[in-house]
Amino acid sequence: MKTLFISDLHLTPSRPDITDCFIQFMRDEAPQADAVYVLGDLFEFWIGDDDTRPFAKQIRDEFKQLTEKGIPCFFSHGNRDFLVGKRFSRQTGVQLLDEEAIIDLYGRKALVMHGDTLCTDDVKYLAYREKVHQPWLQWVFNRIPFFLKKKIVGKVQSDIKDEKKDKSLDIMDVNQSAVESTMKRHGVELLIHGHTHRPDIHTFTYGEEKMTRIVLGDWYEQGSVLEFTGDDFSLQARAFSSNKA
Repeated sequence: MKTLFISDLHLTPSRPDITDCFIQFMRDEAPQADAVYVLGDLFEFWIGDDDTRPFAKQIRDEFKQLTEKGIPCFFSHGNRDFLVGKRFSRQTGVQLLDEEAIIDLYGRKALVMHGDTLCTDDVKYLAYREKVHQPWLQWVFNRIPFFLKKKIVGKVQSDIKDEKKDKSLDIMDVNQSAVESTMKRHGVELLIHGHTHRPDIHTFTYGEEKMTRIVLGDWYEQGSVLEFTGDDFSLQARAFSSNKA
């Protein structure tokens, strides 16, 4: 009895080591789970559900094989893959979650999300996020030729990379007040998210309530999996095959 959580894989053809680790996870571990949650940034950047390139098909096929085995799989949009849509869901069987979703973990109420909206000190990023999440803009983007999408995304990625060089690490982390208010609004004592690439388990007191915030790790140097059972949970690492002795 276990539920598995992953996020921030940033899958891309240029990192086959990450892809291999993900595929091993999907074939060996995920089929043994009660459910699998992907909390955003599965891809380095998802250009759109009309991506028919071999790499996109390979990842879709892995999810389809898993859900066809009867394993529920849930997906929360990240800041790199907010264009994952209904077509992807139909093709894979993956269920798309709301931006902030309440789930039941063996009788324990939990809030799951990507986590970028908790970084309220990063004003520039939140302004960018609000812009690209406008329905009309996404409607237009989804209807332009794929080759043009690739050019636009390439420019956006370059700009983001340049901007991050000048940002402090503190600005890119969550704001504690935002964490507390979000958890209080949903009436939960457990929050699970990714985005910050700072895997950890944080406990704190808000009022008289003891809160827990679990941060999932990224997959740049190794795989990162949160295993949640009915009695306990643990953040675990998965070595890339190229790093194994």
